Amino acid sequence: QVHLVESGGGLAQYGGSLRLSCATSGFTFSDYAMGWARQRPGKGLEWVASIDHSGTYYADSVKGRFIISRDNAKSTQYLEMNSLRPGDTALYLCGKFARRDSDNIAFKITSNYDYWGQGTQVTVSS
Repeated sequence: QVHLVESGGGLAQYGGSLRLSCATSGFTFSDYAMGWARQRPGKGLEWVASIDHSGTYYADSVKGRFIISRDNAKSTQYLEMNSLRPGDTALYLCGKFARRDSDNIAFKITSNYDYWGQGTQVTVSS
């Protein structure tokens, strides 16, 4: 059974940093691209970043501030969040891409992920 468990969220000040982790189990982690999405209050799921075997991909809103990475030996992915803004306040979720291939267009569509974790809350104060 697939499990995705996020951690590392919390309260940060404007301009501060946080590092999120996503521990996974139940599938061959190295076979799949992974991603992060966020959900702001009253809004839908918004794609943030993805990582596959060859590269990393970011939404324009976080490019240059967030860094996605993965450790295949630990079946864990990370999201380093820098220069945080109040607009980054959201529930951040870790997702497993549904297909084994890579498609940097399909990565941006949250319905192309077949599993999501429960999320970790990030709150940025101004």
